[in-house]
Amino acid sequence: MTDEAISVMVVDDHPMWRDGVARDLSERGFSVVATASDADSAVRIAAAARPDVVLMDLNLGTVSGVQAIRRLAASLPEVRVLVLSASGAHADVLEAVKAGASGYLLKSASVTELVDAVRQTAVGDAVFTPGLAGLVLGEYRRIASVRGADAPRLSDRETEVLRFVAKGLSARMIASRLSLSHRTVENHVQSTLRKLQLHNRVELTRYAIEHGLDED
Repeated sequence: MTDEAISVMVVDDHPMWRDGVARDLSERGFSVVATASDADSAVRIAAAARPDVVLMDLNLGTVSGVQAIRRLAASLPEVRVLVLSASGAHADVLEAVKAGASGYLLKSASVTELVDAVRQTAVGDAVFTPGLAGLVLGEYRRIASVRGADAPRLSDRETEVLRFVAKGLSARMIASRLSLSHRTVENHVQSTLRKLQLHNRVELTRYAIEHGLDED
């Protein structure tokens, strides 16, 4: 994707900064299709302009940039948001990424760094000011670890039954394969549904396939 083909929207409540960033990007060949000074107008204008990249400040007054990111992620998931903020606080970085931001750049970045970040964001890369990427990765690893620790534990028999469910076998067929009664198989299925907080065999089958239990 050439710079001319990348459309950008700049959102910042400081007019001199906003206009300066828009001018820097325009002078380097990007198509700056819109600017906005607050979260509400940013979401409204982005819906009409459909930019490839939204450069989003976090400090936008009564409605924060994080709230704007969350709304954009819900209504325009194809639009990528690159935060451009003066704050390098860990809480701000993590909150923005969890809301749906593709990357996070500090305002102390050079114009060259900004231009490279916009290019990378436009093609789907995650871009962070050095030092912040490790923070985000560490947080995701921590969340994954917690989720893993909290994951429901199935018994060996429940897992065995679930593998056959994933292959499409009925309870009677599973009972025959495992030399169990039909009622025992149904009891294992119901127990597994409760543990996984699923509602029916369709959801159970989807879960099993997603976790590779249909593979030999």
